[in-house]
Amino acid sequence: MNWFTTLITVIACINFQLLIVMVFLEKKKLQTITAWLTVLTFLPVFGFVLYVIFGSGLSVRTRRMIHKKSISEHDIIRNIEGIQKLEQSKLDGVTEADRELVMLGYNFGAYPCAGNDIKIYTDGKEKIEDLKKDLMAAKHTINIEYYIFAKDKVGREIMDILCKKARQGVDVKLIYDSIGSRKTPRRFFKKLKKAGGKVCEFFPPLFHMRLINLKLNYRNHRKIVVIDGKYGWTGGVNIRGDHLGLDKKLSPWRDTHIRIEGSGVYPLQNIFLDDYRYCTNDNTPPIMYLENGYFPSPNICGDALVQVIDSGPDSSVQKIKETFVKMIVSAKSRVYIQTPYFIPDDVFFSAIRIAVKSGVDVRIMAPKKPDKKTVYLATLSYLKEMVDIGVKVYLYEGFLHSKAIIVDDNKLSIGTCNMDNRSFGLNFEDTAIIYSRKLNEQYYNIFKADMQTSMVADKEYFAKKRWLTKILQAIMRLLSSLF
Repeated sequence: MNWFTTLITVIACINFQLLIVMVFLEKKKLQTITAWLTVLTFLPVFGFVLYVIFGSGLSVRTRRMIHKKSISEHDIIRNIEGIQKLEQSKLDGVTEADRELVMLGYNFGAYPCAGNDIKIYTDGKEKIEDLKKDLMAAKHTINIEYYIFAKDKVGREIMDILCKKARQGVDVKLIYDSIGSRKTPRRFFKKLKKAGGKVCEFFPPLFHMRLINLKLNYRNHRKIVVIDGKYGWTGGVNIRGDHLGLDKKLSPWRDTHIRIEGSGVYPLQNIFLDDYRYCTNDNTPPIMYLENGYFPSPNICGDALVQVIDSGPDSSVQKIKETFVKMIVSAKSRVYIQTPYFIPDDVFFSAIRIAVKSGVDVRIMAPKKPDKKTVYLATLSYLKEMVDIGVKVYLYEGFLHSKAIIVDDNKLSIGTCNMDNRSFGLNFEDTAIIYSRKLNEQYYNIFKADMQTSMVADKEYFAKKRWLTKILQAIMRLLSSLF
């Protein structure tokens, strides 16, 4: 047996062993297994390294630690003083058909929270300005968690406020993602520690060397702020200048964020505390959070019912994706989707096809300017198929970073989760399911306004693509489950 035959045999054995691991231990989907086998076959040595870094799932130890530190949202909210007053009216305005969606969220651990006032932001500058006002007004606690927290003008302004509030005695806790904030020097966050705040890095690298991170494929993509347990923020806008439209290459930047006042803040607080307890190995008894003002008595500030769904690679159930699927297949009149990346799996794809074939008006809006060219090529491939089955596709004249779904005339989802495999299965995400005719109509009008600054991507548009672009789209589609 010559060296070449030996090498091929070794590679085949390694690939077979990895196949066994993917099928029986990690239970990956066929789409993902096919993509990895393609990489391992054509890049035998380098592909193995890529699999070790990007392909292997979270360790059993990590999953157990995350679950051990998590707090039951149901148990916390049920014990909040005054929450019982909202119990009787929390499903007012929710149709009988929508109660199934509420129950799905409830069984996923998302408590339905009534009496909320919600403000929708479509401009990052306005969001940041209002967030700064809320931070400056904080009296007791600030819990802030961002995928990207940059050391630019925007980041320095927010950091200065956090340091100021910490020196005033406000309990400030900050979580930043190791990969999303990899360009931000750690000494930037040390300023907050010196001021008396608490800072932790989600999934930090080995030996604090950012080039050695075995969990770099798993990111905390959430953007959550909770102030005094009364005001909550989530959505797509990170703490970085380009999210405010300051990068000419991706301008205009169109995003969506929300501010919640009311009991809908509680699940955001709960999600933050889960992440913080894991990052810091905190063993505080959950009852202490109730006693220390993290969950104050609720005020009825509005009429919106909210359920915040969270998901992450620590769970075998893709809760946000399954919630979206339920929303889509239950739709009666319309499903309007905004997302920067559209890479659906077979289940999500089938849900959209079912809706279209049932006579539902389905529209998808994505950016015309890409920020990640490889992901965008895969997105265009799937959008072409959407057009083929009858979906109306729009490309926003700029970069669209919004993650929103409008369903019929009374349901709306706004959060951090893109419509792709990464967000559904690899990232820690959150999204707010909002039951409100008023807010649904408001965002419906926003979507229609966005259509005016978008181009229609029809069959002719995709047919005119160069053959090389079509080949690259096919390749990126094949590998899309690895992004």
